[in-house]
Amino acid sequence: MRTLSGRTVALLESRQADEMAAMVERLGAVAVRAPAVQERPVPYDIGPLLDRIAAQRYSLAVALTGAGVNALFASASECGRGEALRAGLAAMTIACRGPKPLDALKRQGLVPRVVTVKPHTTRELLEALETIDLDRMPVMLLHYGERDTPFSAALAARGAIVDDVCLYEWVLPENLTPLESVVGSLIGRKIDALLVTSQIQFRFLMDVARTLGQSEALVRALNEDVVVGAVGPVCASAIRAGGVVPDVLPASPNSISLVSALADYFDLMVAVEK
Repeated sequence: MRTLSGRTVALLESRQADEMAAMVERLGAVAVRAPAVQERPVPYDIGPLLDRIAAQRYSLAVALTGAGVNALFASASECGRGEALRAGLAAMTIACRGPKPLDALKRQGLVPRVVTVKPHTTRELLEALETIDLDRMPVMLLHYGERDTPFSAALAARGAIVDDVCLYEWVLPENLTPLESVVGSLIGRKIDALLVTSQIQFRFLMDVARTLGQSEALVRALNEDVVVGAVGPVCASAIRAGGVVPDVLPASPNSISLVSALADYFDLMVAVEK
């Protein structure tokens, strides 16, 4: 039977912290919450963008993130233009990367024409967009918490006229105490596993460790004693770039699969030890 009984699992998730904690606790683990990322709105004059969407100035809208879709509709609703935004997007081709922007769009009654296959990285999105002639096509690109310059450049290289839209940014939480505490607990081998659900979470964790003068000790602990789980290949790549080899990578890039894969990993370890 799959279980995490007796394990202590550190979680860096912010937006779905309660849900992830409940998942690991149902399997018998102790969840240690250390939110690593805060999403902060950035100054953006939304009016002209909504005007361009309503006037059908774009032929293609690309959503890299569900949070970006939600932020766009929230901004439009604040100025009473939510329905106009929905109608404008419905009139153009929509592409999205992964299940989160897909779900956010469907909640608005919008069905993307272009979607990705697993593992839902920008590589799969670029491949899916190969069916569309982007030459001289005006494209609205809705970014996540930091601009994906390589993806934008890849669209431009295929002739697209890209309008980069960034409505929020990723920053460290105002209260760093939980992150600082989890760095110490990881180094002290008081935590059995660390689950990372976005690449920025790991980068910010390492930033905090560097500020504390503990980055090398943290990398050593994560490689030697702590089981590290990454939700998907983009996240795993960022972890490897930080000098750590992830131990767990689920077949499907979502939190439920990640927690299940972690439990399977520990079950296998117990079976091998026997």
